Amino acid sequence: MLPINRQQHILKWLKEEGSLRISDISARFGVSEMTVYRDVNQLVQSNQVIKTAGGITLPVRTPQTDHMCSYCLKPVNQAHSVQLITVNQDIEQLCCAHCAFLRYADKTEEVSHLICRDFLLQTTVSAGSAYFVVNAELNLHCCQPQAIPFATLDHAERFQKGFGGAVCTFDQALEDMLQDRKKRCTCTKK
Repeated sequence: MLPINRQQHILKWLKEEGSLRISDISARFGVSEMTVYRDVNQLVQSNQVIKTAGGITLPVRTPQTDHMCSYCLKPVNQAHSVQLITVNQDIEQLCCAHCAFLRYADKTEEVSHLICRDFLLQTTVSAGSAYFVVNAELNLHCCQPQAIPFATLDHAERFQKGFGGAVCTFDQALEDMLQDRKKRCTCTKK
């Protein structure tokens, strides 16, 4: 079984049971505890689980965390925020499209919708149908490399003419963010 499959099972069990011991997870999968620790560490780094003494649990959501990015934990600026809606109708707030792409990549199977705001008009747009200007010279003072959403290709291209960067579809921008994740990502993800 691949690590991503084990991680999905771990998250499912946590939702059903609340907390799990590393030794129990190891026994369920028939793998070593070291293998489980590697899987769990990736979940901890993406803020999907919290380590406890001898095990793990799901993070507790508080009203304060609703105003913080679920990926990098920065405060959410409503002008650039993105909402990730899961198939279970849970809503995560993200500070920018950059973090939204990375969070989406972490939990693609669980995502129902990604909702962002058009940069110029501040209207709500589905990220899947939006166009993104990636690596524009305009600094939004958020995570880098930045991806700026637009509802129309025309607006994205006009913005690009003034501020540079590359106009991308959702899939192209996602690929760019994932390639740059290890090289240029400025997220303070814990």
